[in-house]
This record gives sequence, C-alpha cells and structure tokens, in this order.
Amino acid sequence: MENIILQTRGITVKYGGFSVLDNVSISLKERHIYGFIGENGAGKTTLMKVITGLLYPDSGDLTLFGKSKPSDLLQMRRKIGSTIEAPALYPEYSAIRNLELQRIIIGNPDKEICNKLLETVGLTSVGDKKVKKFSMGMKQRLSIAMALIGKPKLLILDEPTNGLDPKNIAELRALLKRLNDENDVTLFISSHILSELYLLATDYYIIHKGRIIESLTHDELCQKCRQYINIKTTELPRCITTIEAAFGNVEYTVIDSETMRLFSCVDRAEDVAKTLMNDHIVTKEFSVIEQSLEEYFLSITGGVSHA
Repeated sequence: MENIILQTRGITVKYGGFSVLDNVSISLKERHIYGFIGENGAGKTTLMKVITGLLYPDSGDLTLFGKSKPSDLLQMRRKIGSTIEAPALYPEYSAIRNLELQRIIIGNPDKEICNKLLETVGLTSVGDKKVKKFSMGMKQRLSIAMALIGKPKLLILDEPTNGLDPKNIAELRALLKRLNDENDVTLFISSHILSELYLLATDYYIIHKGRIIESLTHDELCQKCRQYINIKTTELPRCITTIEAAFGNVEYTVIDSETMRLFSCVDRAEDVAKTLMNDHIVTKEFSVIEQSLEEYFLSITGGVSHA
C-alpha cells in the first residue's frame, strides 16, 4: 500500500469573513506528482502556505508523514522544500553563495551539496555569477535548488513555469521528472499552464473558489478529455431528437443555442452525419474534436453549460 505523506482535513481560511479556502481536504501519496489546478484567486497559494506553516488556518488540521501534533509538524516540515510566490533569492550574491546561505540556515552539514545541486539544476557553469544577472529560467532553477537543500521528500512549487519560454519549460519539466524518478520526491505543483501539468502530473486536484471540486488520476483525466463530435446547426432541438431516435441514449453537452458536443458515436461519425442529412438537417459545422485539458477545466468550473 502506498504511503500517504500529507493529509489535510477541512482546512478553512477566511479573510474578512470571506472563505479563501473552504473545507479543503486532500491526500498526497509518496512518489506521485500532483498538479494543482485553479484560476488566479482560487486558493492554490493559500493552501500551500498552510501546508508549509506560513499561514495558520481558521479551522481544520493536517497530517505530515504520519504526524499531526503541532510540535511534530514543526519537525516534519523540515522534510518539505518549497518555492511559493516569488523565488526568495539574494540578487547581489552568486548562485553558490545563495545556496550556501540556505544550507547554513536549515543546518545541513553537507558542504558538498551546493555544488551537487548546481549540477542537478544545470547551473554549474554560472555558479559564481550574481543572481541579478540571471534570466527568469535560471532563477527558477536556482530557486528549486534552494528548495532541495534539505533533501526534501515533498517539494511544493507555486507556478514554477511563470515567465518561462517553451525551452525553459521543457527543461524544468525534465528536471522535475528526474527528481521524482531518481530521488523519490513527491511533487505538488500549481500552474495556470494546464497543458504542462498534463505532461507532468500523475494526479490532479482542481480547486475553484476555495473548494476542491474534483480529484482524479492522469488516466481518469485522459478518459474525461476525450473525443467528441462538434455539431453546429440552427435546428439544434430537432438535431438532438433525430440523434436520440437513431442512436438511443447518447451523451452530449449543449454549448449554446446552435452548438452541441456529442460524446457518444465518435466512431460512427459518418453514420451520424448521414442520419442528419437524411432528416434534412443542415449543419454549419460537423467535426470530430478532442477535448483539451483547458476545455475540461472550463466545463467543470462553469465555463461551459451542460445539457
């Protein structure tokens, strides 16, 4: 049985009577990569602050590595590495100096770890360069190295791809996969670039207006982000009636007064088209499309209306 390294139960955080987090409960399993999905203001950063001890909830509790007492949580949080909001770097210092200061602060006696981490994140050649001269991608990699100084078993990253170009995003994704595979690090990553989380994560939590509205595995998400037949016609009600009469109990979503998505019969798209033509229903659009992660996210957060 896989070990659960983090559990939150009913975490609620309020600001001025408004619930930023509302009864949030999640479980993170050892060695998984979790994508934390939500629009700006949904509560992603707030939950990460609660987990790392930067913010205390109004109610609820959490368990880290099997411990839940406040005195134990303080010790268990030493197993967490994190970058939340902007990377905490000293711009006038070199990369190696930033890492050395972090090593001293957390009390890691391994004096070789700083050079090892520079190699891990691909910054060995610029270790003596001042951070203020770093690109955004280099700063992001250095901030991850800083988070790894304590050899964490849980790495929490808040929007790590912010400001990165496609090349840097690909390099960061490869680095995070390597950390997960080779160091058995569990990752909890928020990002607004949903396609990147799709390429990286093994599991997902979707948060909307402070509440977890769905949790699912990568395989489950693949099933939900499936193909559909997109049909657009001025005779939508009659179109739906015709399809139901010909193909029985079908699954579909109405997008607007002229558009529907037919999730059933994708492998029989030609038969559907012939059926509509035989009933003299003129279609403006008729195509097989694969639903993206972004579309699925919008569909469950109110971006798309359902039949």
